[in-house]
Amino acid sequence: MRLIAAGLAVVLAAGCGASTPRGTGTATPSGSPSSGTPQAAQGTRELESGYEQVISQVLPSIVQITTKVGLGSGIVYDTSGHVVTNAHVVGQATEMEVSLATGGTPRKAKLVSSFPAGDLAVIKVDDPTGLKPATFGDSSKLRVGQLVLAMGNPLGLSGSVTQGIVSALGRTVSEPQNPGSPGATIAGAVQTSAAINPGNSGGALVDMSGQVIGIPTLAATDPELGGGAAPGIGFAIPSNTAADIAGQIVRSGKVTNSHRAALGLRGRTVLGENGQPVGVAVAGVEPGGAAAKAGIDTGDVIVSINGKPTPTMSDLSEILTTLKPGDQVKVEVIRPDGTTDTVTATLGELKA
Repeated sequence: MRLIAAGLAVVLAAGCGASTPRGTGTATPSGSPSSGTPQAAQGTRELESGYEQVISQVLPSIVQITTKVGLGSGIVYDTSGHVVTNAHVVGQATEMEVSLATGGTPRKAKLVSSFPAGDLAVIKVDDPTGLKPATFGDSSKLRVGQLVLAMGNPLGLSGSVTQGIVSALGRTVSEPQNPGSPGATIAGAVQTSAAINPGNSGGALVDMSGQVIGIPTLAATDPELGGGAAPGIGFAIPSNTAADIAGQIVRSGKVTNSHRAALGLRGRTVLGENGQPVGVAVAGVEPGGAAAKAGIDTGDVIVSINGKPTPTMSDLSEILTTLKPGDQVKVEVIRPDGTTDTVTATLGELKA
């Protein structure tokens, strides 16, 4: 499912520097639970107590990652100093600084490995003293309506927490592709109403048992609002995916099994005479890859896979996320001479 088909785009939730908070003061609206019946007040206090317990448990495991070009968030993975974050948080940097939510002098860290296709990366802090690893939960057991907290460093405000619910499961979203973004396609994303702002990327989406169930990565924007944020629509990489990829990087120094299908080609979106996208032009094929073996070559334009149109690279990538390595697919291509051909390709594995 593509969310931008519903009139929404997505923006990476990272890279923003610090800002000055505006607005102070609090108010208790008339009719709120705290001013209602004793039972309602008791329920409110219990919920608040639950929030406080989860925050005190997890926040020490959330760090701020600062590079020369921006900042984001990360989650302490183990006592050796490994921290999992988004690939777009580290970008091209191989060295960065890590600051703990509990304060103290920033610590030097180095990149272990990045997996841009899944927008995940692992860095390692030089001095792991006192680092508290987070607990990763099972994202396959999430339920729509579940209470969650998003923890990170939005707008550079260290150790911030927002609250919401799991709004939907199993979303497929594609990131914008630009110099600061790998343009990854994320399958099985967790949609949440918890506020996700620039700087939240790489942080933690946490359930009420204090387990990380996702990594906030994207926030939706509404073109009708001039590209402004669409309130209450954010997306997180599921914890099962993040823990799997991070575990491979920690053990092997790289991703050894992406579990994702690939055609083995480089492509770009091409436009028709009306200015609308019409297909994916093949810019190069991997020797011995799925496309090469199927007879797809540079100059061909892919217009569908298994009958599903692929007017853009994002469309093609999203279709591939629903398939597995070894699956056979029908690929419709337009050859350079204008003829149309349909070939059968056996999908390979997306490499790191």
